[in-house]
Amino acid sequence: MFQLETISAKMLDYYVGRSDALIIDLRDREAYESGHVRTAVNVPYAELEEKMDFPKAKTLIFYCDRGGASMAAARQLARMGYRTRSVIGGFEAYRGRNLVISREP
Repeated sequence: MFQLETISAKMLDYYVGRSDALIIDLRDREAYESGHVRTAVNVPYAELEEKMDFPKAKTLIFYCDRGGASMAAARQLARMGYRTRSVIGGFEAYRGRNLVISREP
């Protein structure tokens, strides 16, 4: 059995730009393009199952709007042997802290 690891929105900035982590935005493309965590890649939750070829050497950091989808994704990939984290409160919590948000692809 595994334990799902969560991180706070504030802790998310620790992973931005790290070579050993991949930040994954699970929101739809429109939401991603309107603003996202710097260095995050967009893999909408609805498309996650067809894109499960993430690098095993990296810790996968998932976030969505409020945290529900990222918890499910992190749990699913952890069962497959990935190291995962889910952001508590999702992008809403991150944006509420006025942290680094990008509008670049």
